[in-house]
Amino acid sequence: MRDTVYFLVFDGFADWQAALALCEIRRPGDWQVQTVGFSRAPVTSMGGLCVQPDLSLARLDFKRAALLIVPGGHLWQRGEGDPAVAAIRQLYAAGAPVAGIDSGVLALARAGLLDHCRHTGNWNGQIAAQVPGYAGVEQYDSEVLAVSDGGVISASHLGSVEFAREVIRTLDLYSPSDREHWYRLFKHAQLPPWCVGEAMAA
Repeated sequence: MRDTVYFLVFDGFADWQAALALCEIRRPGDWQVQTVGFSRAPVTSMGGLCVQPDLSLARLDFKRAALLIVPGGHLWQRGEGDPAVAAIRQLYAAGAPVAGIDSGVLALARAGLLDHCRHTGNWNGQIAAQVPGYAGVEQYDSEVLAVSDGGVISASHLGSVEFAREVIRTLDLYSPSDREHWYRLFKHAQLPPWCVGEAMAA
């Protein structure tokens, strides 16, 4: 039963990038969110939050994984994090989707997941410059801030709302029309129909 969304944490992870996605994942109450680290040792985010991982990479349950979210962080740009890259590859091979935002996309590329699916990132050329062996140049889409294809979600560091929308769609949260209203609310501050009356009454 795939009922768990894993969120990778490590020293210096960008804590804000998946915040909207995580809130929406937890809202219906159907999914549990667990933080996973390279070990169980506490880590400090880029914003200074201390996080105690729920489990280590070695304890990932591939059968329960509904999604793995990989946030950005300087370790990906330094070419570090090989154990996470291996886990990403194994989890995806086991049938779970994966999602990377900002430099977390580099980890997906190093796992070989971007060679045959449409994807995006921070800017055109970044992945090729930092990931030897990357063969997905023709699949790179510079016109979007986030995209989902073949069980892989990728997003620019500027696309937190778009990233959340793709996560919501992948986990089939809400109806298609509600998902669109959600996006318009958080991206353009357009109130959904069910809130307009309340706003006017206030």
